[in-house]
Amino acid sequence: MAPSNDSDRHPGRVALVTGAGRGIGAATVDRLVADGYHVCALDICRGGDVLPGMGYPFATPADLRALALRHGDRVLALEADVRDREALDLAVNQTLDRFGRLDAAVAAAGVMVGGQTQWDTPAEHLDTLLDVNVHGVWNTAAAAIPHFLLGPDPAGCRFVAVASASGERGLFHLTAYAASKHAVIGIVRGLAADLAGTGVTAVAMSPGSTNTPMLQATADLYGTTPAELASHQSLQRLLNPAEIAATIALACSPEGAALNGSVIRADGGFGQ
Repeated sequence: MAPSNDSDRHPGRVALVTGAGRGIGAATVDRLVADGYHVCALDICRGGDVLPGMGYPFATPADLRALALRHGDRVLALEADVRDREALDLAVNQTLDRFGRLDAAVAAAGVMVGGQTQWDTPAEHLDTLLDVNVHGVWNTAAAAIPHFLLGPDPAGCRFVAVASASGERGLFHLTAYAASKHAVIGIVRGLAADLAGTGVTAVAMSPGSTNTPMLQATADLYGTTPAELASHQSLQRLLNPAEIAATIALACSPEGAALNGSVIRADGGFGQ
């Protein structure tokens, strides 16, 4: 990825990004590195292995290696499961050992499961969504934020969680997914209250139809195409992961402090 116009705006800053193997997570790593960050890029990397209800595979170890190779020693690539709090604690400690500080954490790991009414949705499908989308965000925050508060610049530290346009509305046959993303927004709003006066901020990012494997899986559930899903956005096109990553980078920056407690709707005008 070519450096952005803001290349090296934030030299010395360090971020941790979950779900970094592909999609919005990988694009976020690319953008943050272009902006001067060192990044711990974390992904489960289980390839063809899936959780109950998932209709698409996870990123692979090769995906994560390719990301790391693009950036050399600016990226520490780790395989870890966000459902495992101890794994997140270890990743944060490895980040500190490698780069000496932690200024931002982006909880981008998430899965999409759906296709049935609320009453027909199997309990294990709901468990998949809550385990990854909710517990994953919770664990990432719980592992990173204490180190923000103990670090050299708490007022410059940022927590960003990737929610969804469905996090504030209901979508047909996606009740469990919507519930998990509503919970992500609730976590962020609670964090912003808990962090009052520290300078550390928490923000939820709600993308619309973005060109990722997860969107393709959503389109498959509806028997349609990603482009058709994007037609519900007033922008009338698919969003690119790099566009979402640019917005996440703003939320991660010292200049993003005013976004504290916000839900940033990077959804191309979804539902308007």
